[in-house]
Amino acid sequence: MEIKGLCDSHTHTANSPDGFDEIDVMCKRAAELSLTAYTVTDHCEANRYYGIEHYPGMKFNDEDTFHFDRDFERSMQTNTEAKERWAGKLKLLCGIELGQATHDFEAAEKIVSDSRLDFIIGSMHQLPKNDDFAFLQYTAEDVPAMLDSYYDEVLKLCRWGKFDVLGHLTYPLRYICGEHGIEVDMSRYAETIREIFRVLIENGKGIEINTSGVRQKYGLPFPHLPYVKLYREMGGEIITLGSDAHKAVDLGKGLDVGAEIARQAGFSHICYFKERKPNYIKI
Repeated sequence: MEIKGLCDSHTHTANSPDGFDEIDVMCKRAAELSLTAYTVTDHCEANRYYGIEHYPGMKFNDEDTFHFDRDFERSMQTNTEAKERWAGKLKLLCGIELGQATHDFEAAEKIVSDSRLDFIIGSMHQLPKNDDFAFLQYTAEDVPAMLDSYYDEVLKLCRWGKFDVLGHLTYPLRYICGEHGIEVDMSRYAETIREIFRVLIENGKGIEINTSGVRQKYGLPFPHLPYVKLYREMGGEIITLGSDAHKAVDLGKGLDVGAEIARQAGFSHICYFKERKPNYIKI
């Protein structure tokens, strides 16, 4: 794996509910890998931003966590302080993975207004009144309609557009195809995906190549080459790479694969974000 000089722009620390390692452990690994830039993007789910008492009558999974307002503030403080400790040793950037902005635009607006943020990933981990895709029970019969709803919701997110790149476009396939072995005819969603890209490009937004799928059962990044190529052919210029590491041992994994996909799709540069502006590096 040769990733020296690349950027990991999607990672999680122990300030994410499903993260493992503290920020300094992650930074030490990022420095060892000689990354050009390392961005922490801890989870902040807009649909569970407040305590559970804020959502009377709503059904939730036992795995769901709440009070992302507290997690967000802890992440911002921790990462801002770490920037000073690692200055001169590592280009550390402070980001967030904003989940489900469409479920609570008011909370989402509050989150994205924080001036400490260098970078915002817009993600969709679950549909309204549904569990996270990680916890759903799938049958081949319900998948097509579910993905119709998913891509419609992603399009709604992109029309709101107050993020920098769209996270893991094909995220549900991690579970549908990778974990449950259900085949999906993606041609059904082609027009909606084209519209998603059109809106992103029109608004100067990017996509990420999330390489976590390479080390999972799915075996491909989110999204893989055909979609990255389509985004480029439609005029897309902003692309980031992210391992989606939740522990230090996974940091940087698959970035070489992501960079090669970007090249094959026609990109000569990837980028990282600082103060919400893209900084390009040649690949």
